[in-house]
Amino acid sequence: MVKILVACANGAGTSLMMKMRVEKATKDLGIQVQTIHHCSLSEGKSAATQYDVVFCPLNFVSMFDDAAKKGVKICGMKNVLSDKEAKELLTAAGIE
Repeated sequence: MVKILVACANGAGTSLMMKMRVEKATKDLGIQVQTIHHCSLSEGKSAATQYDVVFCPLNFVSMFDDAAKKGVKICGMKNVLSDKEAKELLTAAGIE
């Protein structure tokens, strides 16, 4: 079971939309999910190490460098509304 964090600047609109894409991608790929939480970047940065995967807009990936060093998979999305990209990022991260 995988724990996923989805973060955007304010933790409202964009992260909710990304969360919906990630939920669909995990269902389509048959990935068992323990939780998917969406939040602001500031909350996400401090909580990231408690998750297996973090999704965020591509331009914010570097904010999660510390979590990445601890083994958290960081997935930066170019198109936050893309189901296909969410699936590709999960597959590339080795999440099954």
